[in-house]
Amino acid sequence: MANQLILGRYLPGDSLIHRLDPRMKIIAMFFLLAIIFFANNWWTYLLLFAFVMVAILQTGISVKIFIRGLRPMLFLIVLTVLLQLFFTKQGAVIFEIGPIALTEGGLVNAFFILMRFVFIIFISTILTLTTSPLDITNAIESLFSPLKNILPIHEMALMLSIALRFVPTLLDETDTIMDAQRARGVDFSEGNLMQRAQSFLPILIPLFISAFDRAYDLSTAMEARGYHGSDGRTKYRLLHWQTSDTLMLGLVFVVGVLVVGLRQW
Repeated sequence: MANQLILGRYLPGDSLIHRLDPRMKIIAMFFLLAIIFFANNWWTYLLLFAFVMVAILQTGISVKIFIRGLRPMLFLIVLTVLLQLFFTKQGAVIFEIGPIALTEGGLVNAFFILMRFVFIIFISTILTLTTSPLDITNAIESLFSPLKNILPIHEMALMLSIALRFVPTLLDETDTIMDAQRARGVDFSEGNLMQRAQSFLPILIPLFISAFDRAYDLSTAMEARGYHGSDGRTKYRLLHWQTSDTLMLGLVFVVGVLVVGLRQW
């Protein structure tokens, strides 16, 4: 389970995307996630596919790792694609069984929905794999700094960073607990869906206890190091916006403009 989840995992590297300012990567990610929903034909999806694949290759990280990131969302992806495939009645009917019909429009819409899921997960994965949780925290705090007099931006960014950092850790802990349960004779694959769900209940109690223990240890460590919030706090790592960040952000905006322009083709 833990090995399948890519969220929160950072793979150090020296690629161009690794070296980009994290603020630029966050802005580009949200912009691209919005642009994805403007794609409505083969040309727009082909452009997005080419851009995302070039970005993935530029990271120097294996494409298999990005594909592995699809697994936790596989059930939702398959369910959504099937609903689009058999319940979208547009174009010529290929075959029909009662209320279920497979049409040419359904095939196209199902493919487009699939690609949207893939693009969203891949783009988000590029950010998390090439940007450390600490850099993401600093970037979010910097981007939302104009609101610091209204909202506790530093504390919110810190909570996000801790959540990203400990999601893989908790999943590793879940795997350890499941292995211990299997050694005691528990089989998580037997029975119907309800019985399988009930077999996971013994995992929750030790997992919650472990999570609270980690939270207590973390708070103790922060207090021992004199952490007292954002007041008067300085940073060891400073963010530097460079020319390459401006150029890459400009390229992202150009892709967005092309996607909007190609909608009419």
